[in-house]
Amino acid sequence: MLALSPLSAIYALIAGRRMRKAVREKVEAPVLCVGNFTVGGTGKTPVAIALAKQARRMQLQPGFLSRGHGGSFAQPHVVDPHHDAAKHVGDEPLLLAEHAPVAVTPNRAAGARLLLEKHGCDFLIMDDGFQSARIHIDYALVVVDARYGIGNGRVIPGGPLRANIVDQLVFTDGLLKMGEGTAADAVVRQAARAGRPIFEAHTCPSAKQRFAGKRFLAFAGIGHPEKFFDTVREAGGEVALARPFPDHHFYADDELAELAATASRAGLGLVTTAKDAARLRQGASPDFLGRLDVLAIDTVFELDHVPERIINETLDAWRQRRLRG
Repeated sequence: MLALSPLSAIYALIAGRRMRKAVREKVEAPVLCVGNFTVGGTGKTPVAIALAKQARRMQLQPGFLSRGHGGSFAQPHVVDPHHDAAKHVGDEPLLLAEHAPVAVTPNRAAGARLLLEKHGCDFLIMDDGFQSARIHIDYALVVVDARYGIGNGRVIPGGPLRANIVDQLVFTDGLLKMGEGTAADAVVRQAARAGRPIFEAHTCPSAKQRFAGKRFLAFAGIGHPEKFFDTVREAGGEVALARPFPDHHFYADDELAELAATASRAGLGLVTTAKDAARLRQGASPDFLGRLDVLAIDTVFELDHVPERIINETLDAWRQRRLRG
């Protein structure tokens, strides 16, 4: 990693300057960004969904802005969860679209206008995009995984950070520590010293009773597959075999055939994540999908009032922005 230090320093310089100097377009609605300091999975999408549910409880009409990993639309596109494929819009937007309209585009300002003008949204949640500096963010909630923290603390390519922590904290309004562990404690203390509020949450498997007492071949193509395997165990299932794949992995037919054959030989069920299931929906055979269990997760905040607080602070910041013109 030391050999990559000069490249990391250059990347950090460019990323920090972009965040500080960029002209961020202001859109005509409150913008809440759910981001992270690093590349890789920290559980942003379930957090974004939980906040959208809270926004609805507060009589708002939320919409999501997403770049869409691997998305292929040249113009802003609102996701159709029943017909769009993950290879065209990304897997996370398909999950988000089950809860609110999702505009997929690198041009988040254009996506925002589409949601506001055509879909009646009045509150925007940006899934990722914290460092992109494309539009004005009224509240930036940064999610940190308690188990992995910020890795080795180095900036890409020498480590997982997208920019120096100091540069990113300037634009952070709140830090959400996700899960159990001590790896994030240092950055949590740094955020606290900078006067940023610290929140805590964890993920909880949905419909635990469906998995209790069953034996599985568990497979996952997410940022940290071992977290999913632990979640299966938390739901009461036994992970007899575990198959990790790269993040956002698109499964080939021979891979799916091998998974199915291995599970059959061992007398195991097949289980995967909701993100993987979104990718498989348009590619796997009906037979494979028919025998597949999907373990979804929910975000549970340690203090029940926190989602409402975050929404209200986003609304307050937006009102102040409008007053300032």
